[in-house]
Amino acid sequence: MFYSLARFFQMGGFFMFPIAIVLAVGLAIAIERWVQLKRIKDANKKTWDDIHPVLTKGEFDKAREMVNDDKSNMAQMLGMGLARQGAVRRREDIEIAMEESMMEIIPQLEKRTPYLALLSNIATLFGLLGTIMGLIEAFTAVAGANPAQKASLLAASISTAMNCTAFGLMSAIPLLLLHARLTTTTGHIVNSMEMAAVKAVNTISTFSKRQFERSPSLTVATTAGADHVQTTA
Repeated sequence: MFYSLARFFQMGGFFMFPIAIVLAVGLAIAIERWVQLKRIKDANKKTWDDIHPVLTKGEFDKAREMVNDDKSNMAQMLGMGLARQGAVRRREDIEIAMEESMMEIIPQLEKRTPYLALLSNIATLFGLLGTIMGLIEAFTAVAGANPAQKASLLAASISTAMNCTAFGLMSAIPLLLLHARLTTTTGHIVNSMEMAAVKAVNTISTFSKRQFERSPSLTVATTAGADHVQTTA
């Protein structure tokens, strides 16, 4: 098995080495991005599971303390919104603050992932280039060969040249699949953060509305009590 692979690689010619380097770089990027996105996804889920019950109870000061101590992307986004909630309490300002935070976070999630698609195309092009160069060498070699041997020599040379294209495609296809998988995972993380932002804003708005509805009632009750005291006096 190892001997067959080594012979396949050797018969492909010089351009097998650039393709191998492209494949190695692509796999390194894919592994790094996968580990990073998995860590971010788990951290975001833990942060939301911890903070959501606190927001539901209306304990916004406690929520601000929790996100300040947390370094996850979810905490960064919620922290921006909670900072606006403590200052102005307007829904529009909270939404804009969270959107601003998302604009900073999304490029961090997507960085280096587009390189996989680029490296996939480069691997394919290196394979085609290697095959073309191999065919040029093959036709040049058989030009002065014995006519009886030209067919067999040409067939062998073309078979060897095709190894480069085959290896280029074998490298490009996994890189494209990895790019698609990482892009999907990034999309899931962004969607979960957007959903959390909407839930957080709705929770804050609902709590503020309840507080506002209670305030007139308390004011009326206080005024009525004061009038009663003055009448009694």
